[in-house]
Amino acid sequence: MTIDHLASAKRTIDLEAKAVSGLLSRLNNNFSTACDIVMNCSGRVIVTGMGKSGHIGKKVAATLASTGTPAFFVHPAEASHGDLGMMTEDDVVLALSNSGTTAEVVSLLPLIKRLGIKLISVTGNLSSTLSLASDAPLNSGVDTEACPLNLAPTSSTTAQLVLGDALAIALLEARGFSAEDFAFSHPGGALGRKLLLKVSDVMHGDDDLPVCSPSTSVRDALFEITSKGLGMTLVLDNGTLKGIFTDGDLRRAMDHYDRVMPVALSEVMSTECKTVGPNMLAAEALALMEDWQITSLVVTDNNEVVGVVHLHNLLKAGVA
Repeated sequence: MTIDHLASAKRTIDLEAKAVSGLLSRLNNNFSTACDIVMNCSGRVIVTGMGKSGHIGKKVAATLASTGTPAFFVHPAEASHGDLGMMTEDDVVLALSNSGTTAEVVSLLPLIKRLGIKLISVTGNLSSTLSLASDAPLNSGVDTEACPLNLAPTSSTTAQLVLGDALAIALLEARGFSAEDFAFSHPGGALGRKLLLKVSDVMHGDDDLPVCSPSTSVRDALFEITSKGLGMTLVLDNGTLKGIFTDGDLRRAMDHYDRVMPVALSEVMSTECKTVGPNMLAAEALALMEDWQITSLVVTDNNEVVGVVHLHNLLKAGVA
């Protein structure tokens, strides 16, 4: 028998897309209640689920933890053999079960209730044991699984995942969670470099700065530019920034003057140079360079020039 793999894939994606869009009509005030419960929690969110729901639960716990809501996953079977000691009355439990009757999850309900722990559930059956025991039951029900046998958890687990993401993002926004907050939980790799590095970490300063005065000739300025290797020089007058002179300014000056080398920088420099602060994220500085189509930014602190950050610095640091 010949199988049309492309048709099968399209059918699966279509069914799962419908499952996700169906969540919109199922959202109600219980979702707001769930958010309020977590925001008022002084402990952590303990996520639990069995089988495929457990795999989704692990991802939801990881997303919560990385977006400002302390959370971890507890396997419900292990919980009955000692891991229940991880739960305290200050915590919130987020339980996932498509049927809402998963034995390993339901068996935890008596202790959760005894400790007075708030319970949020994600189920496909609001009449189930788990849903009825919840303080905030969330409906992740789907009309059909993407599995042609309507057996393997597919559309239902996708719906659970999206609902978990929706909860995490709603909490992120409620907490005012920022890019810098995000960076502290992602310090490794390219993401950490993009979010943790500041301009002060990558800029040139002190003796590395190319500096000329307004009366400096273009000839002498070129020697300074060449020696410092940034393709530009600052133009300072008694420490006050008057402008910058770049290779672009040189080309424009050559079009205007027959003999450009003796001309003073005050006649050919750019006076409207772009400045940033040393505490700006390096990723933000890169975005400004891209927007303004320039390769360097002057770094000032309280109107005092403290450095220059060049595109090459950002590329070398792995920010781009």
